[in-house]
Amino acid sequence: MVLKDFLSISGEPGLFRFLAQGKNAIIVEHLETKKRSSAYGSAKVSSLEDIAIFTDTEDIPLSKVFDLIWEKENGGPAPDGKSDPGQLVKWFEGILPEYSRNKVYASDIRKVAQWYNMLHKLGLLVREAPEEEKKEEEVASSGVEENNSESPAVEKAPVKKKKKSSPKSEK
Repeated sequence: MVLKDFLSISGEPGLFRFLAQGKNAIIVEHLETKKRSSAYGSAKVSSLEDIAIFTDTEDIPLSKVFDLIWEKENGGPAPDGKSDPGQLVKWFEGILPEYSRNKVYASDIRKVAQWYNMLHKLGLLVREAPEEEKKEEEVASSGVEENNSESPAVEKAPVKKKKKSSPKSEK
């Protein structure tokens, strides 16, 4: 999932979209209410792209977790974040069985489910194309076919630079 412009602001409910960088703050728009506001330097602002879920081996980016939820739910919504914490934990274990039970709390799982459902409801869950597909699309859009054979090196003639003359002062 592409989560680049979506933000979570500590102490504020819901998610926000980054709009612009101001002099002392960033301008954000609440996803549900469409209300614009400023988030100052004192607010703890986190991009969803920078958030990861702890596992026993490595941290999994939130975008990958959302991809796993999308696959498990067949593109449908996740369970409600306000449902029983035990049910949410069991649901999350089915999605990411290797998550760290010592570092990921039920409240974290609740947030992941709420954020996923909010983005799903608003139609903002955009899947990332796999790396191979991206490369093929770039080649197709440029109109140039990829050539894996080594091409001979092309020598360029040296470019002569003009010398800058210092201005002479007239007396």
